Amino acid sequence: MELGAGKPSFLRNILARVLLLGVLLIVVRFSYVVTIAGESCNVGNFCFFSLPDNFNFVAGTGVPAGLSKSDLYTSKHWIKSVHLYSSIFQDLISEGFLSPDSKSLCIETPLGQDVFALKEIGVSDAVGIYKKASKPLVIAAKLNRIPFDDDTFDFVFSGGGRFDGVSRPLDFASEISRTLKPQGFAVVHVRAKDTYSFDSFLDLFNSCKLIRSRDVDGYDSSMPYIREIVLQKHSQILGKSLAGGGSGNKCSIPGHKLELVHDAEPLIKQEPLKPWITLKRNINNIKYLPAMADISFKNRYVYVDVGARSYGSSIGSWFKKQYPKQNKTFEVYAVEADKTFHEQYKLKKGVTLLPYAAWVKNETLSFEIHRDPGEQVSDKGRGMGRIQPVKSSSSGGGFDGVVDEIEGFDFAQWLKRTVTEKDFVVMKMDVEGTEFDLIPRLFKTGAICLIDELFLECHYNRWQKCCPGVRSPKYEKTYEQCLDLFTSLRESGVLVHQWW
Repeated sequence: MELGAGKPSFLRNILARVLLLGVLLIVVRFSYVVTIAGESCNVGNFCFFSLPDNFNFVAGTGVPAGLSKSDLYTSKHWIKSVHLYSSIFQDLISEGFLSPDSKSLCIETPLGQDVFALKEIGVSDAVGIYKKASKPLVIAAKLNRIPFDDDTFDFVFSGGGRFDGVSRPLDFASEISRTLKPQGFAVVHVRAKDTYSFDSFLDLFNSCKLIRSRDVDGYDSSMPYIREIVLQKHSQILGKSLAGGGSGNKCSIPGHKLELVHDAEPLIKQEPLKPWITLKRNINNIKYLPAMADISFKNRYVYVDVGARSYGSSIGSWFKKQYPKQNKTFEVYAVEADKTFHEQYKLKKGVTLLPYAAWVKNETLSFEIHRDPGEQVSDKGRGMGRIQPVKSSSSGGGFDGVVDEIEGFDFAQWLKRTVTEKDFVVMKMDVEGTEFDLIPRLFKTGAICLIDELFLECHYNRWQKCCPGVRSPKYEKTYEQCLDLFTSLRESGVLVHQWW
């Protein structure tokens, strides 16, 4: 009786052990599939559960609170991302840009879905980098210092349009080029929709040539499509040298800038009878470059105010408040020779004052403060200053104003030392007639090609507000000559606007 009573207990123990063994095998299998083999857990309908349909996982935020790595690999977002990247990579394999033997790097990938996808399709030697590690797929690294030697990878990938948000894209592009092997391929997904942004992107990769560009399906509803750019590294740098950077001074303005000129607001052909009204109103018609094109793929963003006068004259009142900057931070340079305004710039952060006169060479100049008919000059800073070489100064004749000596500098050469063609440069120029000297100098030195957008006030013998029928005696040029200057700039591919 005792043996018979113990038999059911013995069977229950055996059954419990078998069940425990089965559970253990399932756990081991799950761990192997997800963490070792590099597959998604839904392979072969292996997973027995799924996340809720309304679960929203955003790439780049890390593993959501309360969600383990194992749960992450089973989420619908993860699976969808892996499948999308797998499809992209399989297309690249079929086109010969990627192979199972390619040593591969995925850049700026928070969780490594692209790395996972590479391993899943057989590209086993793949790793990702991001500012925070997400092991075993992603290691921690800075974009401007990728922790790998030169010529390490056969294939480099940057997906998700993440290149668009990089603060210093030139550093990013340089690191991609450095770590890529000669003849290796870099594939980058960007949001570039216009020719300007596309060509600006290509300009970042001096050692690579464009192989292909096409639109592919995007990642979600916020990004329905994205541009896929395939580049190949060459053994020698293919970059173009801009005027003055080396032996020559000639430059050619690229086609993507010429296209923008065609879309700009029309010039005012007829001389305005009330220029102080017409030209001021014209600011409402201006088509700003950042309103027509994406400026994301520029290395630096620079605003140069030539003839800045006071901070509130245009930097504070117009550029800071009205110019569309696409959330970019601009370096600001104020070129102003009048000492009356210098003190206030000491209190302005982010503004570099150049206390000289923009000129065609380095020399001492006469700085003449002019007045219009009926205007009394009670302060040197209230009149408009015009510069003249000392020997040709009009101070000895009938000039009725204030004369001071200042230092002029070669503005074109300064510009070439300060910015490059990879920077986005906006310039406002209000130099009291000196534009007829500076603009030809910018063309002669090639520095004109460095300017993306120019706001130019052209000074001529305009009608005076105070005295109907009386023209300004300060300038000899006519409105027709100003119009010729604007027209020649636009015909040369410079996006110039009539300033007031």
